[in-house]
Formats: sequence, C-alpha cells, structure tokens
Amino acid sequence: MTSFDDLPPYLLGFPGPLRDRLVAAVLSGAKTSTTGLLPEYGAEGEPLPEAGQRSVLVDSRERPVAVVEVTGVRVVRLADVDLQHALDEGEGYASVAEWRAEHERFWHGEPVREALGDPGWTADDDTLVVAERFRILERLA
Repeated sequence: MTSFDDLPPYLLGFPGPLRDRLVAAVLSGAKTSTTGLLPEYGAEGEPLPEAGQRSVLVDSRERPVAVVEVTGVRVVRLADVDLQHALDEGEGYASVAEWRAEHERFWHGEPVREALGDPGWTADDDTLVVAERFRILERLA
C-alpha cells in the first residue's frame, strides 16, 4: 500500500454533486483527463501540476478515495483543446463544443470568478487552460 499521508489532495470541482460525479468517473476509469484555468493557478498561487506528481483524490467529504499520478500536462489555448482530451474527461461529451460549453458554464460561475478575484471574468478562445492527464495508482475506498 502506498503511503498517502504526505501527498497533496487532488481536488476536482467544488464539493457537492459535481465533485461526486467527477470522482465516480475517475474511479470507474472513464475520466483520465481534466482541465483547469491557467489564471486560476496564478490567482491561488499554486504551481502547475507536473508529470509524475502524485496526489490523493478526495470526495466531497474530503475522504481519500484514490492515489492518482499525473501522466501529462499541456498549457493550451481554450480554442485548441482537442476532441480526445474532451472525451477523456469521462463526462459523456460528444464534441469539443459541448465540452467547452459545459466548462464555460462552470468557469463563469461565482465560485471560479471569486477565486480569480474578478466577478466579470469570462473565457474566450485565447484563455489558457491546463490540460492534465492522470491515472489511478491505487484505490483507497
């Protein structure tokens, strides 16, 4: 068993139904990629993930459910996110347009705008996003 006490948490979305759905998709094997806003990393003072980095995936109740390892990270323009990345998010997207519409809905929500410190922030084609790939190393729950 991997020791995960010293690993940082791997947080998907915000606690609640969205996080629960995303964690379930990871645990089922459907979700092997995720996308974050580059500006949010800067606003929160977080370093970008790096290949080989290990974290503990937590559910909405902050319970550890799996150890995950980042397998790849790309910073790309929102307009350049490809279909394979969208499909690998494991949320049932059939097109990049569908993926983008759903992500923009999330990113334009109050919690993300608050994290960015800009209540009017909006994404456009040139918004830089962090396209991350990962795999489960060990299930904990």
